[in-house]
Amino acid sequence: MSKIQAQDPEIFASIESEKRRQAEGIELIPSENYASEAVMEACGSILTNKYSEGYPGKRYYGGQENIDKIETLAIERAKELFGAEHVNVQPYSGSPANSEIYFALLNFGDTVMGLKLDQGGHITHGLPIAFSGKAYNFIPYEVNKETGRIDMEEVRKLAHEHKPKLIVAGFTAYPRDIEWKKFKEIADEVGAMTMADISHTAGLIAGGELESPVPYFDVVMTTTHKTLRGPRGAIIMCKEKHAKNIDRAVFPGMQGGPHEHAIAAKAIAFAEALKPEFKEYAKQIRKNARHLAEELKKRGFELVSDGTDTHLILVDLTNKGVPGKQAQAALDTVGITLNKNTVPFDPRSPMDPSGIRLGTPAITTRGMKEPEMDRIADWIDRVISNIDNLEMHKQIKEEVREMCLKFPVPGIKI
Repeated sequence: MSKIQAQDPEIFASIESEKRRQAEGIELIPSENYASEAVMEACGSILTNKYSEGYPGKRYYGGQENIDKIETLAIERAKELFGAEHVNVQPYSGSPANSEIYFALLNFGDTVMGLKLDQGGHITHGLPIAFSGKAYNFIPYEVNKETGRIDMEEVRKLAHEHKPKLIVAGFTAYPRDIEWKKFKEIADEVGAMTMADISHTAGLIAGGELESPVPYFDVVMTTTHKTLRGPRGAIIMCKEKHAKNIDRAVFPGMQGGPHEHAIAAKAIAFAEALKPEFKEYAKQIRKNARHLAEELKKRGFELVSDGTDTHLILVDLTNKGVPGKQAQAALDTVGITLNKNTVPFDPRSPMDPSGIRLGTPAITTRGMKEPEMDRIADWIDRVISNIDNLEMHKQIKEEVREMCLKFPVPGIKI
C-alpha cells in the first residue's frame, strides 16, 4: 500500500493498526471472516471504475464486454453452488437485498411474518423502527421460552390467524438449524410465499453441512461474506417465476450501477466454495462451534438453546453477574473480539444486554481446531470470572497474541 502511505499517511496508519489487531487477536464475531487474497484483489481492482447499469446483454452504457463476462460467471457459479433457478448478484449488501425482495413481492402494508429481533431475528425482518417494520405489517414469531428454539406450532397458529402474504425464515442470533420444510408446509397451508435469509449459514449450506432452503422456498437471500468467506455484498436467488420481479426490484427499483469489483470478488468466492476443501472448512466450522460450546458449558456458561447446530453460540451471562457490554469490553482488551447481544426475553436493554454472541468462521479460516477451542474457552472464562483483574488480563492478552501469530490471517504479514 505504498500509494496510500505516500498520499494519506493517517489512513495508512489506521489500516496498519487494523492489520495488527486482526493478526494478533481472535475474531469471534460470527458474521465476520477473512476473505482470500484473490477476493481482496478483485475488490481493489480497476473494475471499480466501470458503470454498468442494467444486466448482462442489456446495459445502458457502452464498453460492457468484459463486465458482462464477469457478471455472467458470478451468476452461473452461484447457480451451481446453491442449485438455484435464478440468481441476481447485484445487491450491495444484505439489508438492501431484503428490502428489494419485499419490494418485488409485496405492496406496502402487506402482512409478513418474521423472527423477532430480540429472539434472534434481523432488523430487516420487521423491527418496528426499521424500514421493514414501517413499510409492512410484520407479525413477529418467537422462540420457546424453555427450549430457546423456534416454536413451529406457534408459527403455524400465527400464520393461520394473520394470513401473511410472505413468511420470512432466517436469523442473526439463533444458534439452531431451521426447519425449512416445516416453514414451507405452513406457508402452503395459508397461501403465503416464502423467503429465506441464509446470510449466516450460506457457507455451511454450500459446504453440505446444513440443509438448503433453495429447493423449497420462493426466494432466498444471502450475504456473501460471513461463512461464505467472500466480499461484503449479497445475492438473491429465486424460482424462475419470480425472476422478472426480483430483477426489476434490484434495478431500477432500488439500485443504480452495480459494484462490478465486488461482483468479480463474489465470482471468485463462489469458485472457491465449489472446491472440495471448502466442504472440509464448513465441517470444521461446526466441529469448532460444538466443541467451544461444550467447553463453555463445562465452565458454567449458560447457552441459549443449550448448544449450537451452526457456527454461532449465544451465551446468557446472567448467572455470571457480568452484562454483555462489560464482557465485550473486557474481552476486547485481551484481543478476543465478540459482540454483546440480547438473549430471548432479555430484561436488559439492547445497548447493555445480558448476553454475548460468538462464532467460529474466522478462526476456522486461520486453521484453528479443537485444541484452540479449549484455550479460547479458558481465556473467556478467566476474563469474565476475573473481570476487574487487569494484571491477569495483560497476561491473557500476551497468551492470545502468542497463539494467534501461529495462525496467519490471509493477506496479512506481520
